[in-house]
Amino acid sequence: MAGASVKVAVRVRPFNSREIEKDSKLIIQMSGNTTTIINPKQAKDNKSFNFDYSYWSHTSPEDVNYASQKQVYKDIGEEMLLHAFEGYNVCIFAYGQTGAGKSYTMMGKQDVKDQQGIIPLLCEDLFTKINDNTDNSMSYSVEVSVGAPPVSYMEIYCERVRDLLNPKNKGHLRVREHPLMGPYVEDLSKLAVTSYNDIQDLMDSGNKARTVAATNMNETSSRSHAVFNIIFTQKRHDTEMDNTTEKVSKISLVDLAGSERADSTGAKGTRLKEGANINKSLTTLGKVISALAEMDSGPNKNKKKKKAESFIPYRDSVLTWLLRENLGGNSRTAMVAALSPADINYDETLSTLRYADRAKQIRCNAVINEDPNNRLVRELKEEVSRLKELLFAQGLGDIIEMTNAMTGMSPSPSLSALSSRAGSIASLHDRIMFSPGSEEAIERLKETEKIIAELNETWEEKLRRTEAIRMEREALLAEMGVAMREDGGTVGVFSPKKTPHLVNLNEDPLMSECLLYYIKDGITRVGRLDASSRQDIVLSGHFIKDEHCTFTSSTGPMGETAVILEPCEGAETYVNGKRVTEPTVLKSGNRIILGKSHVFRFNHPVQARADRDKNPCAETPVEPVDWAFAQRELLEKQGIDMKQEMEQRLQELEDQYRKEREEASNLLEQQRLDYESKLEALQKQVDRYNPEGPEEEEEPEEEVQWTERERELAVWSFRKWRCYQFTSLRDLLWGNAIFLKEANAISVELKKKVQFQFVLLTDTLYSPLPPDLLPPEATKDREKRQFPRTIVAVEVQDQKNGATHYWTLEKLRQRLDLMREMYDRAADVPNSTVEDCENVMTGGDPFYDRFPWFRLVGRAFVYLSNLLYPVPLVHRVAIVSEKGEVKGFLRVAVQAISADEEAPDYGSGVRQSGTAKISFEDQQYEKFQSESCSVGLSRTGISQEELRIVEGEGQNAEMGPSADEVNNNTCVENPLKAGLDGALDTTLEHLRIGNIFTFRVTVLQASSISAEYADIFCQFNFIHRHDEAFSTEPLKNTGRGPPLGFYHVQNIAVEVTRSFVDYIKTQPIVFEVFGHYQKQPFLPLCKDVMSPLRPCRRQFPRVMPLSKPVPATKLTAMTRPQAGPCHCKYDLMVFFEICELEANGDYIPAVVDHRGGMPCHGTFLLHQGLQRRITVTIVHESGNDIEWKEVRELVVGRLRNTPESDETIIDPNILSLNILSVGYVRPLHDDRTFFRFEAAWDSSMHNSLLLNRVTPYGEKIYMTLSAYLEMENCTQPAVITKDICMVFYSRDTKLSASRSIRNLFGTGSLRAADGNRVTGVYEVSLCHQADAGSPGMQRRRRRVLDTSVAYVRGEENLAGWRPRSDSLILDHQWELEKLSLLQDVEKTKHYLLLREKLESTLLMGQETLQSCVTDELNESPQPTEMDPEVSCNEITTERQRELAAKCLRLLTHSFNREYSHVCVSASESKISEMSITTLRESTSISALNTITPSSTCPSLVEGCYSNAGLRPPVPRSRVVSSGPDAQQDAEAKKSINGASETKPQTQKFVPDIQEIRVSPIVSKKGYLHFLEPLTNGWVKRYVVVRRPYVYIYNTERDAVERAILNLSSAQVEYSEDQQAMLKTPNTFAVCTEHRGILLQATNDKDMHDWLYAFNPLLAGTIRSKLSRRRAGQMRM
Repeated sequence: MAGASVKVAVRVRPFNSREIEKDSKLIIQMSGNTTTIINPKQAKDNKSFNFDYSYWSHTSPEDVNYASQKQVYKDIGEEMLLHAFEGYNVCIFAYGQTGAGKSYTMMGKQDVKDQQGIIPLLCEDLFTKINDNTDNSMSYSVEVSVGAPPVSYMEIYCERVRDLLNPKNKGHLRVREHPLMGPYVEDLSKLAVTSYNDIQDLMDSGNKARTVAATNMNETSSRSHAVFNIIFTQKRHDTEMDNTTEKVSKISLVDLAGSERADSTGAKGTRLKEGANINKSLTTLGKVISALAEMDSGPNKNKKKKKAESFIPYRDSVLTWLLRENLGGNSRTAMVAALSPADINYDETLSTLRYADRAKQIRCNAVINEDPNNRLVRELKEEVSRLKELLFAQGLGDIIEMTNAMTGMSPSPSLSALSSRAGSIASLHDRIMFSPGSEEAIERLKETEKIIAELNETWEEKLRRTEAIRMEREALLAEMGVAMREDGGTVGVFSPKKTPHLVNLNEDPLMSECLLYYIKDGITRVGRLDASSRQDIVLSGHFIKDEHCTFTSSTGPMGETAVILEPCEGAETYVNGKRVTEPTVLKSGNRIILGKSHVFRFNHPVQARADRDKNPCAETPVEPVDWAFAQRELLEKQGIDMKQEMEQRLQELEDQYRKEREEASNLLEQQRLDYESKLEALQKQVDRYNPEGPEEEEEPEEEVQWTERERELAVWSFRKWRCYQFTSLRDLLWGNAIFLKEANAISVELKKKVQFQFVLLTDTLYSPLPPDLLPPEATKDREKRQFPRTIVAVEVQDQKNGATHYWTLEKLRQRLDLMREMYDRAADVPNSTVEDCENVMTGGDPFYDRFPWFRLVGRAFVYLSNLLYPVPLVHRVAIVSEKGEVKGFLRVAVQAISADEEAPDYGSGVRQSGTAKISFEDQQYEKFQSESCSVGLSRTGISQEELRIVEGEGQNAEMGPSADEVNNNTCVENPLKAGLDGALDTTLEHLRIGNIFTFRVTVLQASSISAEYADIFCQFNFIHRHDEAFSTEPLKNTGRGPPLGFYHVQNIAVEVTRSFVDYIKTQPIVFEVFGHYQKQPFLPLCKDVMSPLRPCRRQFPRVMPLSKPVPATKLTAMTRPQAGPCHCKYDLMVFFEICELEANGDYIPAVVDHRGGMPCHGTFLLHQGLQRRITVTIVHESGNDIEWKEVRELVVGRLRNTPESDETIIDPNILSLNILSVGYVRPLHDDRTFFRFEAAWDSSMHNSLLLNRVTPYGEKIYMTLSAYLEMENCTQPAVITKDICMVFYSRDTKLSASRSIRNLFGTGSLRAADGNRVTGVYEVSLCHQADAGSPGMQRRRRRVLDTSVAYVRGEENLAGWRPRSDSLILDHQWELEKLSLLQDVEKTKHYLLLREKLESTLLMGQETLQSCVTDELNESPQPTEMDPEVSCNEITTERQRELAAKCLRLLTHSFNREYSHVCVSASESKISEMSITTLRESTSISALNTITPSSTCPSLVEGCYSNAGLRPPVPRSRVVSSGPDAQQDAEAKKSINGASETKPQTQKFVPDIQEIRVSPIVSKKGYLHFLEPLTNGWVKRYVVVRRPYVYIYNTERDAVERAILNLSSAQVEYSEDQQAMLKTPNTFAVCTEHRGILLQATNDKDMHDWLYAFNPLLAGTIRSKLSRRRAGQMRM
């Protein structure tokens, strides 16, 4: 009966007085078990419910349908009592609103006999059945409680438990929970009863103690829940089995307080609080009923276990906690819902019906409460009775009687007793054979009786059976050679004291004497397991016979025991190395070998003891008797000499080796003679066909002749190659890395707080190399070197003292030897005395160096060329450290003064020094000049090519130095020097040779210096006079507040020499700023000290790491050839699309989410379970050098859920896709090349969980795609790699394109498919194959041992620290470029400052200054041979162009090295008016104020525009010729190109495709109008400049890049004349190698902003031109 639902009954009462007074209407109708409630507000809104019982008690008892108290008890109470007698737990509780009749149904009126409730009737009936019992084996006991078991009478009032039967328990009782018994009430009264009268008395006393109060709805309203528990125990004694069984039933009878509304009951104060607690407990009860019904409902059973394991809130109320087992647990439960018939209680009545309807769905798993063993015995006995009845039915009942008679006992589990009498057995067998099914019944009967006997077996019987099993196990272990001690707890090999036995010997000493075999009295047989007779000792092996031998143990007349070994026929048996075939008497210690592998030692304890007693002085054998001893003994007895046999075998092998070596030598000699004869024959044939070969080889050497220019280039290249240090620096870094690691490891172990790391130092102006860091040979070679020397040094960071030192590699090795000695001594000398011993033994700590109090902050340079004129200048120069970092700024004033001028009184704040006299000797300065010339790149910043250009330019010898000439800092011989003496005599009166020239240097202020330098002072000196320095006083530096004011005045008097004039013209004064460095914490040793981050340049540093290509699965691994010079480069724009199969059979591009905002990024939104294809489209400019042939393979792999991938792990899920289509595509109105291929992608083939499920929220899937493409004239395939980001949705998810693209609120002009792609920008380089045989290439390819991977002691303590390697060289190269740029910036600032000063002086009318400048700056009033206007213009123009070209080269070198490819003609045309502001008014100004496009952009001058009205006329200049000549040049170019196209290309290139990461910095974005070839009119496009690329979109909301422009290889041009001719203002041009584009901005300011974003140098030039033009107009 387990698993039944809760029985639910509803009962409606008559109207009470309150309802009659309010003239209530009846709303309840019952028909059978169906109860219907009528909505008084809507008559048609009726609700019907079906229950187990529906009791109509609304009318009087005379009504036929009236349900009395007895009928309710008969239907519910009697059934529950029957379940209680069966052993089940039983519960009956009443539910309903207050005044609905719950207490009447449960308790009734006890004084009126016909109106007693369920509880009195059930108790009375219980004792009636107990008294009517006639079975003497049954006994009953009844305990009563109200609450948890065991028993009492209690109430739950305001969520607190009160005992109703014990007047002493006035306090509140605690509810506890037991692991086995469940919830119970602590200290609850437990009373035993013997009759119904006892229970009736307890109920009366308990009811009187209950809390009852009057409300508006019920005069005797129960204000608490009453729980009445009866513990009913039944005991049965089985005389047949002498066993007692017991069944315990718990009967819970619950009278609940009714739910109520405060407005209806009129509750206030205490009544209101009581009602709140009642409603709380009943609400919890309702929740429990709902949860249980939800859990047990039919549809939920098929759902996941989350529903089945839903939480049931039992503990929310004391009532539900105590009734936990009755609600959905081990109980048979019935519920009576009391209803009010009045319409005024419609809501409460409907709620009660709904809860009752929900309670029907609760299922209780009730079980009979009895001992499991007793239940099993009872079931087995029932089975035995059933089987007996079956045998009786088949006429075999006498078999059972016969069995009982023979055994004299109850049925036995076996029928063995039946076989004692033959006659009975024969007849029994015949009867069983002819009775169908009887044999199976008897077997089952035997099994059942056997189980019953086992269950009834006593503890003593079980112990006896266990002892018997133990004895059998010991006997079995003894047969296997394993003994057990007498205690029975230890198993192993134990030598017995009397019994002879065998002990095993094994080759492995650990396996010897592990097995022990007893020799029993009598015969002990030895053999195999499968022998015909049982063997006492079982062995196995190839040479063991089935019956191998026997051991016979017998006792002699004197009581001694003798053991005789008798081998069987053919069995190999050895005793002490000798084979025996006859019976042999064994002695203790004999070695016995059975077969080939079983070795034993025979032990006879008694005999061994007797031998020791007879000869107590016997010596112990020197050699142990083990397996090796037994084997050696066996060989000796068989006559085998192992040593002699080994020597004989060795001699045979030597003879065989000698013979084979002689044969091989003869064969090699014969082959050598054959090859020599063949070579002689071939040489004779060569001499016969080419007799004059040697004379002709010498002829080409005589014909080689170089021009002077080629020879200079060859010499320069040779010097450059000799000074190339990349490979040598790498060799030094790799070779000395192990010493650096060892030094760091020792430093960590000795806790020295010193870190060592490689550093590169180069001899530059900002970082001159100290003499102690240069090797001896380097100082000698310093004057001969054309390029600065770079050395590898060790940077020592002293974290203890906050100092940094630089060591040479040789010094590192020397110090490392001392460190090793210190490390070896550290273990022997106590830690407290280590440091003192080091100072005594070695004279100091090898880890530390002495460090000065002041440390160099940085250097600054001030040029003195303003002294030539002379004009005073105040410089603000940057203080630059040796690493290229700007540490602060220094303000210095330089001015010329007269010799007799007295220093003014500056006050107390200014430090005035006397006049210092400096001598400039020409020989000393020339020596310095030669040294500085040797490092021209670092000290001047101008390359050797530029030096040669300057050298070839002619200058007028009579011209004096001008302002534009002061920046010409070259160390080559300048033509200006030829006329220097004459110029000085005529123009520079204050710098006449031999005169005393005095000038003043004032150090004003220092600013922006970090607070880590406390005391700051400055010293300065001439660059070649380091011994003569001028110093300021130290100042306190806090890093805050106003700048540091040095205000140090120093007058310097110099005797003017040629070297002094050249110095102030070309060289600066060096200012060195020092400060006391306050100790700052260094980085931990595990983190490498890197150089400062570089500015964002192209591909360096990368924004994020690029993925390496996925390895191909079909292509064979090819060694990549070494790439040589680059032939050409192309920019690729690659579109990636993932297409999914739609319902109509078409593949549609999947939606791409571009909400990241960065170009070339996007997330594909894919559906699960659809077929997909990957489409890749490559777009680039058309050209003859690049041509795609086919797609060799397309692979995808590296599936992950993070952007970064671990490329060291081999990916097993790499999938090669099937290529479906490959070919070129030609879209309309686009002349670019489009190459597209498509492949099928089945994501399930990856067998990855990431692709086979819906992606969780917030997670993304990443995959790497690599396409191997074969190109024309290339040695190997090129690889395009892209990381794809994806999110998978369910198959039916609707993904709109507007959700993921930026045109969500756009005009809708873009097609959705155009945005469903991801773009990638790549650069393909086609390089020539490198010459593998050149010495330089071989040197770069040679393998050098990288010692950084070698292990050193203590390396594990470095926590991931690594020595710097190749990256250090690249970082240092960037530092050198930065230093060079800073030096050029300082030169340019000085030049511009001086020019501005001269211009202001000129405007003030200082004619003396004009005489110091060149004569061509003045208007000449005398007539000359040529036309004055023409001569002036020509001379001025040539002069200005020459000087401005130098300035432009300097600016180009300073800001952007990538503009060095601009042709000279364009440069001359652009700078033709840069210096015009210093000229007088000229009529040629208007002719020079335009910037014409160069020939590098033919699209603007060759008429590529389709609109004839906008075609610009060709400007007449020497840059671009007009007329027929230009057409002839174009035709010539076309013919040359045509010839190159028809000529077959046989040269092979090495392709390389690199992905370009998008720069996160946006220089400018907005709309521009484009005028492209083959287009009609202007086209508006949205442009984003992320240098060095320009990304072009259709509109601002376009998410996909449509085109790109590479500014690093393009030229930006601007021409005012071009705008005037085209009549289109605000235009400029961008010219690439393949096309020219004209762009138009909205206004003039916007155009200049775009120019600055495209080319900052050009924008600055235009602004400078405009400002000079405005200044000239103001002067006019």
